[in-house]
Amino acid sequence: MEADANRRKVLVIHGPNLNMLGKREPDIYGHQTLDEVNIKLEDHAGKLGLHIETFQSNHEGAIVEKIQQAYGAFDGIIINPAAYTHTSIAIRDALVMLDIPIIEIQLSNIYKREPFRHASMISDIVTAQVSGLGPNGYMLALEGLAQMI
Repeated sequence: MEADANRRKVLVIHGPNLNMLGKREPDIYGHQTLDEVNIKLEDHAGKLGLHIETFQSNHEGAIVEKIQQAYGAFDGIIINPAAYTHTSIAIRDALVMLDIPIIEIQLSNIYKREPFRHASMISDIVTAQVSGLGPNGYMLALEGLAQMI
């Protein structure tokens, strides 16, 4: 149990509508459910010597509060703000206060979609961005974060 306490902690935040993965526009977002993605993340994190906590909310304020709770408690964050990518200054402001690596993940390539999706409110403050690789992007983000921390 003590070895587990020494593992680096990563918070994975899933934004609005990601609880509908596998059902919502599977041609864009894939067929895996959020539960399946989280199980793969937990398995992969264990192999990388990391402990992860996953969190999903459809509510901007809940996401902001979770980011605030991460202060001093986590070594890195992977965040898919989903639709809030393009609109949330509140999420941006919460992330700015953290002094840990942050990786933004987008399941689809937002730059090949509707023009309003091309702008990310957090792209200039995150450590890295993974876009367009579907659910596998989470695994790649986790590997990158493991190397950073």
